[in-house]
Amino acid sequence: MDCLFNEQQIMVRDLARKIAQEKIKPVAAHYDETEEFAWPIMKILSDSDLFGVYIPEAYGGLGGGITEMCLVTEELSKACGGIALGFAGTGLGTFPILLYGSEEQKKKYLPDIAKGKRLAAFCITEAEAGSDAGGIKTNAKKDGDYYILNGTKQWITNAGEAEVYTVIAMTDKAKGARGASAFIVEKGTKGMEFGLKEKKMGIRASATREVIFTDCKIPKENLISKEGMGFIVAMKTFDNSRPGVAAQAVGIAQGALDVAIDYARKRIQFGQPISSFQAIQHMLADMGTQVEAARALVYATARMVDAGIKDVARDSAMSKLFAGDMAMKVTTDAVQILGGYGFMRDYPVEKFMRDAKITQIYEGTNQIQRNVIAAHLIKESLKASK
Repeated sequence: MDCLFNEQQIMVRDLARKIAQEKIKPVAAHYDETEEFAWPIMKILSDSDLFGVYIPEAYGGLGGGITEMCLVTEELSKACGGIALGFAGTGLGTFPILLYGSEEQKKKYLPDIAKGKRLAAFCITEAEAGSDAGGIKTNAKKDGDYYILNGTKQWITNAGEAEVYTVIAMTDKAKGARGASAFIVEKGTKGMEFGLKEKKMGIRASATREVIFTDCKIPKENLISKEGMGFIVAMKTFDNSRPGVAAQAVGIAQGALDVAIDYARKRIQFGQPISSFQAIQHMLADMGTQVEAARALVYATARMVDAGIKDVARDSAMSKLFAGDMAMKVTTDAVQILGGYGFMRDYPVEKFMRDAKITQIYEGTNQIQRNVIAAHLIKESLKASK
């Protein structure tokens, strides 16, 4: 499907595709098996300036937006959803600074992120604060020219590998969600430690750890926006990042579909390729249609964000919901088409299926996305009826 990308977007897409197919695809199984963080690939992405595609030129980026971020994420995810997260997770950690950071904060952090010299991570999830972001217990207390952070963040993408962390913590627990604030914490700050690397079902090449703050002292200048803005910073960050998760889902699904089509053409049963069987043809047709439908929704939403449309929460949630559910179905069907081979690690579709599952879970489960979508639909109906 032609999504009407401009010349620069096509250039970005093609470069990401070339890196994915030539550099990531041959090593995807290795990193999945060893669960190592793919620093050699991050270096290639850095040297190619891809980390800066969504960062303004004023801060060393290429001046693109969410569309460019989605293009890179999709292409990298066709080869490996886990390795792609080194890039996409950095975007998630960078959005709070891009959206709400001061000019000084942007000048200090964005150029290095744009050049890939420093990865970023976003810290909001806790043991008792997943879908319920208002349940955050990590706190930050003002102490003169500093804030003192205490608490533990859980399941943080890029944790331990990233150099820049945007952290949501409570500065006034009595105010509930309105008492949350956002901060920038640099790796190496005294009182900041990392837990053991998590052992995951999928996206194994991505680093996922706890981030532990114990009397972690950070300058007041590292407060993003102002006290009490943390929940807004987080929600607007997700509005911008969820199309990226959806793009990851599309890439994973497309990668699985490509393998399934190639296998169906070559696998001979009853004297003919199984691609000649109508049952297989219908599965492939449905899979291809679902991938294209999700892709169209992803890039329509990305363009809305880039156009500066004020409220994209509903559309962002829809893209993440639809693409995540689609990826799980398409990758499962790909395993079915490959039969017994699909269940074996010698073929990549079982990895695509394992990687796809997380797109239904993180950055808001797909059940939470349905809550967001329904709330907006009902609100819109009430407005229309007045």
